[in-house]
Amino acid sequence: MDNDPKGASLDADAAQLQRLGYAQQLLREMGGFSNFAVSFSIISILTGAVTLYGHGLRFGGPFVMAVGWPLVAVMTLMVAASLAQLASSFPTAGALYHWSAMLGGPRVGFFTAWLNTIGQFAITAGIDYGLAEFVADMLGWPRERGYVLPLYALILFSHAVLNHVGVRAVALLNNLSAWYHVAGVALLIGALVAFAPRRDLGFLFTRFTAEDHVYSYGFLIGLLQAQWTFTGYDASAHVSEETKDPTRNAPWGIFLSVAVSAVVGYVLLVGVTLAIRDLPVAADAPNPFLYVLRDSLGPALGGALVWVAIGAMWFCGLSSVTSNSRMLFAFARDGGLPASPLLARVSPRFRSPHVAVWVSVVAAFVVAIWSGAYAAMVALSTLALYASYAVPIWVGFKARRNGTWSHRGPWDLGRFSPLVNGVALAWCAAIMVLFVLPPNELAGYTFAGCLALLVLYWVAFQRHTFVGPKVTLIHPSSSPAPAAPAQPGT
Repeated sequence: MDNDPKGASLDADAAQLQRLGYAQQLLREMGGFSNFAVSFSIISILTGAVTLYGHGLRFGGPFVMAVGWPLVAVMTLMVAASLAQLASSFPTAGALYHWSAMLGGPRVGFFTAWLNTIGQFAITAGIDYGLAEFVADMLGWPRERGYVLPLYALILFSHAVLNHVGVRAVALLNNLSAWYHVAGVALLIGALVAFAPRRDLGFLFTRFTAEDHVYSYGFLIGLLQAQWTFTGYDASAHVSEETKDPTRNAPWGIFLSVAVSAVVGYVLLVGVTLAIRDLPVAADAPNPFLYVLRDSLGPALGGALVWVAIGAMWFCGLSSVTSNSRMLFAFARDGGLPASPLLARVSPRFRSPHVAVWVSVVAAFVVAIWSGAYAAMVALSTLALYASYAVPIWVGFKARRNGTWSHRGPWDLGRFSPLVNGVALAWCAAIMVLFVLPPNELAGYTFAGCLALLVLYWVAFQRHTFVGPKVTLIHPSSSPAPAAPAQPGT
């Protein structure tokens, strides 16, 4: 054992997972950077901030970039920190679902899992459909669905194949993705600083809206640009069972992916916004981001940099399918889904949850067909994901207060936990209101419809059969069993 520290560490991680009720089935190959890279790639400032740049510009103008982005970033860090301490104590692929079920019971876990699943289907749809639209724009094709949907299907297929057959390749690509994002932003900013005409800094505080409403309303709706960008960072928790020393690496992956994205993304938005020469014309363009780069840098250089962003979007979608499939796999092995035995299968050759991978991409394709409007996809994913973030934070807050969750991992907020959790929950509540307002009514109706169907499904089929994870903390007698997860890393 002493002669093989790597093997001893992996054995300790597997033993920790065993105490949480699960055998080590997935390939545990990811280090701390790889874990961070998964969430950083899904946040992908070159995806969310870019594909929704026009949304932010039309509704809130430069002011929503200058003030809205840091506001959302700070609030999101509170949510990320709250999730990180849960990930440190309970490092399983089920993540949010597992934490909710352990601390709040099977019913709470069931709804958390479905909310997260719906959100992940929608976020994959938003990422890859947005990528397909950008590719269509760059090829000079119309944005009609007859042109975009085949591109979208091809992109989803590429992500499914890699996640099925290339577990190690996906980990390497996620590492590459993190550096690619940083290098891509550096190239964009460098080109804008060197070659683009620049406005003075005061332009960032221009209050502009191209919509027919008061500015304050436009500013709030424009926050969707930043908030959708800051989604999916729970991916670091979903790949816990593939991460070495997950009690430390998974929580840091969650928190740092948000913090680094906040800083790098702000630099990107400031640089692009200061390059706008004609604000009303830019806001009215079919693709404002593409328009600004081509207008300020010329068609050749501007177009080349858009292709750099497109590469980042592809990496983002790859990571999203990875996270989505792990969530489905974890929920299925506990019997929470239709055809659970099938969805819980692991490829004996590739050690990947291959059935869950293909179901994830098919579901994402269905979401795109159903929603039609791109903004509806991203609003739905934001609503569902933040609802799934709020539930484990709430039950974790209560469990700390009543002493049920007394043994915690090495990444913990200590006495600041109640304050941070409270701010996180208040922000999640605000999101639930903001992103069902016009023009995102379809997302609100879809979300409400999904909740109604879930209630019916629970009452009719799962109420008496779904038992949740193997280990829970909701009864005092069971609390000692999972206490050990915090220990292997100490």
